[in-house]
Amino acid sequence: MQVMLDIDLAEFYQVETRIINQVVKRNKERFPQSFNFILTNQELSNLKSQFVISSWGGRRTNPYAFTEAGVAMLSAVLRSSIAIKMSVLIIEAFVAMRHFISENAAIFQRLSTVEVKQIEADKKFDIIFKAMENDQLIPKQGVLFEGQVFDAHKFVSDIVRSAEKSIILIDNYVDDTVLTLFSKRKQGVTLRILTKNLSKQLQLDTQKFNEQFPPAEIKEFNHSHDRFMIIDDRDLYHFGASLKDLGKKWFGFSKMDIEVTKMLARI
Repeated sequence: MQVMLDIDLAEFYQVETRIINQVVKRNKERFPQSFNFILTNQELSNLKSQFVISSWGGRRTNPYAFTEAGVAMLSAVLRSSIAIKMSVLIIEAFVAMRHFISENAAIFQRLSTVEVKQIEADKKFDIIFKAMENDQLIPKQGVLFEGQVFDAHKFVSDIVRSAEKSIILIDNYVDDTVLTLFSKRKQGVTLRILTKNLSKQLQLDTQKFNEQFPPAEIKEFNHSHDRFMIIDDRDLYHFGASLKDLGKKWFGFSKMDIEVTKMLARI
């Protein structure tokens, strides 16, 4: 805490130190503890050692320390000419500051709004940068070429792991390798698979999958030619190849910025 001692204030206001102490005692209601306080013996000892002072002018009592508010209040109760001038200056400065704040309230409000938006933007940037550092950003579109088997596998796995509530897959060619991808989903994320041919082998694979992992719902669906994945009923991904063939040949993918509601209603 920044404070000034009574001995220094006495010099500043051109009065004796005892005058300051008397004024404080006579006006106790004007000087709460947040305005001034008496230094403890330990604080005084530390102060003396810091300034290499062996004595403190022979005074018998510990000095008062005044905070900024206490210094201002002192100027209002002392009767020296410099104290009176200081009191006038403080009041004038306070009034001028109040007028300035009042006249520029709209600007301060805008600055506050900008600051809030900046804080929100900084948080979003932190998320993005952390994701970049951890290689967690999912690209919105691109092409994966023949032989990029692991890249394609990781890309789809990252999409699966990004789901918080639900996953819907529309793919006409599903097998056990596709089911393996969905073993990476978070706990509590539901899974629905819509496929053209619900073979006995696929039914068996799904049964075995459901015995070990959170169950997947699989149904026949022959209204789609392309492959889609819907994450949390919000994000729609389009794939140029079935998930079981990822990395075998060139294929494109994209995150589609369209309304998902119509597709969900038709499903």
